[in-house]
Amino acid sequence: MNYKKLIKSQKLRLRLLKVLDFLPDRLMIKLQYKISTGRKLNLKSPMRFTEKIQWYKLNYRDPLMVQCSDKYGVREYVKSKGLEDILVPIYGIYDRAEEINFDELPSSFVLKTTNGSHTNILCKNKIDLDINSTILNLNRWLNAWDGKVGREWAYHNINPKIICEKYLEKDKNDDLIDYKFFCFNGEPFYLYVITERFLDGGAKLGVFDLEFNQLPYKRVDIPKLSKKVEKPENFNDMIEIARKLSKDFPHVRVDLYNIDGKIYFGELTFYNGSGYRGYEPDEFDLTVGKKFELPEVKR
Repeated sequence: MNYKKLIKSQKLRLRLLKVLDFLPDRLMIKLQYKISTGRKLNLKSPMRFTEKIQWYKLNYRDPLMVQCSDKYGVREYVKSKGLEDILVPIYGIYDRAEEINFDELPSSFVLKTTNGSHTNILCKNKIDLDINSTILNLNRWLNAWDGKVGREWAYHNINPKIICEKYLEKDKNDDLIDYKFFCFNGEPFYLYVITERFLDGGAKLGVFDLEFNQLPYKRVDIPKLSKKVEKPENFNDMIEIARKLSKDFPHVRVDLYNIDGKIYFGELTFYNGSGYRGYEPDEFDLTVGKKFELPEVKR
């Protein structure tokens, strides 16, 4: 069941989840997993990747994960790994949208909240930007934030802010490809290659191995990538970056861009799809689950 299709309004979904704030995390996660996947969640001896992500939410709590879930705080972590050159340049950080001086910003930029997902405003030409609507949306996203939504522990203690950063132009093929490396104990295992990500939310997704061969799997909620994507010439450099940024964690997804040979950092994600996204064939959920060696409980 795709509850996002049943309840299309994100605002309404957030309200419904807040109504259920009183439920303990364990019970709420079991309920969400059943609604999203149709399966009963096994937390005693989880086998699937999606099940282990739920265990991860409940049982592994490293303060470094909080810093790295913050889209601004993670920049210091990237710098600490000697990778400052892959950071997207930023123009400002703000507590409220009213603090933004749009006159001082370049003609193109990206505004996003430091804690959320799908809370981005891509401005390709400032002349066309509705500033009043932009301010309203940004403040609404800040005010709507509740760390308990999704019961994703690493986001609970983030103080949401607004970050303004450079607008990344498309590559020579008129695309901005997103490379998402799934890493376990510092070793990348496979990656998503996401293309054709338009402003309306449309995208195509392919699952690739580390030799850049597309695998016969797909996410059930995103159309499968059908066109050929060339392997970046510096793909091995991307793998090495993913290793450096993931070695401190039992599991993390490292997101990178590669624009005509220039590598940019995207974000670190600990709970891919909140652990509620299925695969076709379903066996892939178990295949990835085998790579995720659950650590000792950490509070």
